Amino acid sequence: MRRVRRRRAGGAAVSGLRPERVLVAGQAAGPVLFTTEPLSFWGGLDPQSGLIIDQRHPLVGQSVTGKVFVFPYGRGSSSSSGILLEAIRLGTAPAAIINWRVDGILALGILVGREMYGRTLPLLTLDPADFATLGSVSFLTIRPDGSFN
Repeated sequence: MRRVRRRRAGGAAVSGLRPERVLVAGQAAGPVLFTTEPLSFWGGLDPQSGLIIDQRHPLVGQSVTGKVFVFPYGRGSSSSSGILLEAIRLGTAPAAIINWRVDGILALGILVGREMYGRTLPLLTLDPADFATLGSVSFLTIRPDGSFN
């Protein structure tokens, strides 16, 4: 297996990237957890541990807690907002979520978490080409306006 070096944010990989949309504003920083596979939080994420538990997902067993979770879009159930809400309550949620397709279900979970628990996380979309560049980034800082540092 070949080792791949991942660049830190601020390098050429994220220079000039801007979100297509900022669905939920906020700032965050953390290691990037990147996948090109969609994920349903309902049955795919354990909110108690923050672990991906979907046995068919390539990131099974990995933790989203405190990470900038980059995946194309949420798959499946509208109950995903409840799972994300519970992860926010328990402190096991990602630091931020970046998708290439707008996901209103995840936005709902984040907004309810902000109202109920005073906790939030940024939710951004990037166009697919910009999204793909984040696969080579190991750490990302998101400013309140959605830009990257």
